[in-house]
Amino acid sequence: MGRTGGESDAGLPRLFTAVWPPREAIEHLSGALDEAGLERAGAGVRRFRLMPPRQWHLTLCFHGPADPAASAVRLDDRVREATAPRLRLAGAGTFRGVLWAGVEPAADSDARALRALVRAAGGDPEAFRAHLTLARWNEGRPDRRALLAGLDDYAGPWWDASEVALVRSDQGPAGPVYRNVRSVAVPRRSAGDQGGRGSP
Repeated sequence: MGRTGGESDAGLPRLFTAVWPPREAIEHLSGALDEAGLERAGAGVRRFRLMPPRQWHLTLCFHGPADPAASAVRLDDRVREATAPRLRLAGAGTFRGVLWAGVEPAADSDARALRALVRAAGGDPEAFRAHLTLARWNEGRPDRRALLAGLDDYAGPWWDASEVALVRSDQGPAGPVYRNVRSVAVPRRSAGDQGGRGSP
């Protein structure tokens, strides 16, 4: 969903497509982070910073500089063929300079639905690794065991990813500022088409 036909990046906002977890999932994970004491775990690491819960999201595809109107039209068209996967936030891990919470599908059919949603957003399902960024740091090595204490076996409530959003990212004085450009409903599976999915 980026540029076409040699268009210039000049003046185009940076966009990504994401799923925003529902309030109950955010509040549940936020409570677990409070108990884990992550700020103490990151002490002494240069520019260790927790991401505010209002910014927690599951990125499906990063588009870079792109035209919002054209990207919204494409997203509308593609998401019609997808179905809403049932997910929960579960587990945690680290990349270089990043602490993340994992995203777990309820069943194989939900894993397939999530990959299809990534494809509809314009992403690569094979390279996709579902996660929410919880904290970042610039330099140093925080105590990984302390960071993951109380989070590596975390499991939140189940929810349906029934909406995706095209999001604009602008750099503000305190970090990135996210703003929805377009929200698109994801069709839910009918009662007779659960694909063997249970009710976790």
